This record gives sequence, C-alpha cells and structure tokens, in this order.
Amino acid sequence: MEQKTNIDRLSEPGKFYASVAAFIVVIISIILTFWFATVLIEYQWRWYQLPKYLIYKADIEILAESDGEVDEIKIKGDKADIIIAYDNVKKTYTVPVKSYDIDEGEMISEGEVIAEYEGGYKPGVMLLGLWITLKVSIYSTIFGVILGLVGGIMRVSKNFALKWLSIVYVELIRGTPLLVQIFLWYFVIGTLINQLLGKFGYNNVDPVFWGVAALSVFTGAYVVEIVRAGIESIHFGQKEAARSLGMSYLQGMRHVILPPAIRRILPPLAGQFINLIKDSSLIGIIGIRELLRSGREVIITNLTPFEIFATVAVLYLVLTFTLSMFVQYLERRGATN
Repeated sequence: MEQKTNIDRLSEPGKFYASVAAFIVVIISIILTFWFATVLIEYQWRWYQLPKYLIYKADIEILAESDGEVDEIKIKGDKADIIIAYDNVKKTYTVPVKSYDIDEGEMISEGEVIAEYEGGYKPGVMLLGLWITLKVSIYSTIFGVILGLVGGIMRVSKNFALKWLSIVYVELIRGTPLLVQIFLWYFVIGTLINQLLGKFGYNNVDPVFWGVAALSVFTGAYVVEIVRAGIESIHFGQKEAARSLGMSYLQGMRHVILPPAIRRILPPLAGQFINLIKDSSLIGIIGIRELLRSGREVIITNLTPFEIFATVAVLYLVLTFTLSMFVQYLERRGATN
C-alpha cells in the first residue's frame, strides 16, 4: 500500500485536524494526571534550588599561606595588588577593589582571609555529571562500533576459528548482565592491572577507563549481530561481482558490501547507542560521578528527589533525542546519495 504524504493528509483537513486535536487531548491528559498526582501526595516543589546544581557563581577566598605582613597595596583601576611578605618571601595577590579589609603594615596569620569576592560562573555537580556521561558514551560508542565491525566481519567469515570466536564473544556478553560485567572489569581485571602497574611504579588506571571498557565490550556484542544482519541482507550477486573484479574478501567488504550495509543498519545502531547512553548510568556503582550518581548525591544533601530525578530524565532525553535526530539526518543524507 502506498504511504500518504503530508500533501495527501492536508487534502483531508477534517481527519488531519481531528488527529491533531486527539494528540493534544492525550498530551494534556498526561500532564494533568501527573499534576493531580503531585497534589494528592502534598509534595512541596522546590525548583528554585535546582539552578545552583547546574551552574553557579563561585565565591573565591584568598587565604594567607602562613604568618606574614601586608607589605604594600597597589591600586590599578578596579584591581588591587596586595603584596604579602612571608619570611623574606613576597607574594602578590591581584584581587578586585573593595574585596579586602586589610591595610598596609597589618600582620596576618596563616589561613586568614586576605580577600573574598564573587567569581565567574562554574558548572554545577549535575552539569559535570552530564559531561562525564557524554564523554563515556562517546568513547564507548567509538570502541563499540570498532569491536562490532570487526566482530561482524568475523561472524560471516568462512574461517571457522574467527567465526566461532565471534559467536563465543556475542553469546557470552549478551548472556550476562551488564552490571556483573562492570564489576568484573573494575574489581577483577582492574585490580589485577593496577597491582601490576603499582609494582612498576605507575599510577592506577582511572575508573572511567574500566567503565568505558565494560560499556564498549557490551555494546560491541550487540553491534556484531547488527552488522552481521546488515551484511547478510546484501544480495549475493554483489559479493560475486566484487570477486569477479578481482577484489579480495576485505576489499569487497570495504568497497562493495559495507557501504550499503551501513545505511541499512543505521536505525538499529541508533537504538543501540541510545540504550548505551542510558546504560552508562550503571557505572556510577564503581564510583564514577556520572549524571545519575551526581543526581543521587544532590538528593542526599538537598532532599528534593522529584525535582532532581525529573531534571536527570530531561537531560538524558536531550542526549538521546539529539542522537536520534542526528541519525535521522544521516539516513536522509544517505538516501539522497
């Protein structure tokens, strides 16, 4: 059956506007349902406390490093250079005018406030958690795609050793929970590697590395099957045509099979990467302050669970929706080529 275009829909305005009205009614009903639920539980919303966990203005304090004396104060426009003498060593602090309450020749003690002023905007704990989630997701996506492409080509290979290795990898990873794999990467493999590095005088590997490794291997196992299905969907005649032109197996894959296969596997890949962004919340269990963990820390100190969890959900939605739109753009661009 031929699909209707937007022009066809507009040619039947009655049905079109009825559908729009029904959609609006459903959305309003959902919003009213949530509002009514909050009224029933008598929850006091405190959205005004939320902005400081996203972005805030930092208060800066300049403290004396040890006992000393204010040697000189030089005014330069709206800035002041405060020169402190510490045991024959002079140090200069440049601060805004009117941010200090000391005079030349005044004795100061260690830890005393020399100046205090309002600094610039800084990202809050939840915005930092969002950045870590984004960074981990990007790295895991890149390595997951590489593993998936290699494993997918191995999966359809005529070399039984490569094929069986790919099958074992896929079944082992997909058949076990991601949380268990994260524990194994961090507490088993990570502990072993860090102990070996410590014996040779090297620093421990950051937990983010093990989180990325676990997510990459987990995602790669699903990408293997997506790539395999995409390769097998290409008509056998194209493979034969590549061989008849004298191409090797890898050359045929690169120039003939993979380009159309990648266009076909973009939608399922997008779904897998969206799941990856949400699955990244599990790495908080090994001490990585990603978005969900940072939100939980805020809840402990601020006791605003609904506001924080709603904000976390919206931030995850922004990431996943942006990725979905980007993949749709790639699909449209690939369809026109």
